[in-house]
Amino acid sequence: MASSQCCENPPVLNPAGGEGKVVDSLGGLKAYIAGSDGAKSAVILVADVFGFESPNLRYESLFHEWKIADKVASSGYFVVVPDFFHGDPYAPDNAERPIPVWLKSHTPEKGFEEAKPIIAALKEKGILKVGAAGYCWGAKVVVELAKAHEIQAAVLLHPSFVSVDDIKEVKCPISILGAEIDKMSPPEVVKQFEQVLSANSRVGHFVKIFPGVSHGWSVRYSHDDAAAVKSAEEALADMIDWFDKNLK
Repeated sequence: MASSQCCENPPVLNPAGGEGKVVDSLGGLKAYIAGSDGAKSAVILVADVFGFESPNLRYESLFHEWKIADKVASSGYFVVVPDFFHGDPYAPDNAERPIPVWLKSHTPEKGFEEAKPIIAALKEKGILKVGAAGYCWGAKVVVELAKAHEIQAAVLLHPSFVSVDDIKEVKCPISILGAEIDKMSPPEVVKQFEQVLSANSRVGHFVKIFPGVSHGWSVRYSHDDAAAVKSAEEALADMIDWFDKNLK
């Protein structure tokens, strides 16, 4: 069952945010896309339970700041943020659908299956390498892609539902960015992930635990909190660096 940490600090969703655009179908799903059509590497960003309209994933004109998807795109990637929830992100104020009920309709396993046609569509448009980064719920989707030879690089940020057995089956270079204060993947579990990866010389890895931050810190942070912004920006820089090393 998901921890309450998965649902803390819900964002105000913004369907209009972003320097890119929303397309009705990419591989069968509505998606926010950004970056050059001529890019040869793509990055799929898999959101947490609040979905692809989360403002920190995109561009918030109120703050005039580049956000995650657009920053990754500016590094030379074609970026896709799919709507894996089909217009039905988790809504904390809906008492009839608490997170355990909502998750029955939106399993990471379903997200994994829906991601495969997106990857196929990207390759049809000339993309040679695909990476994926997942936040919380999305990390489980990404680790499944990494186990199935579907992607060439993976990043998990404060993962939920990811097990040691999952990590044992990863087939591509993987970075795991964890939080010091995290019930879903506490530091001791993240260290187990690192031990498994260290024992597997065939898979490159980078593991880091960010001090003083909680689950969700990299995508659900307050712009008024300078320390939170700094930690989130550091995580984003680490993610882009990992993709640069493994997709270019």
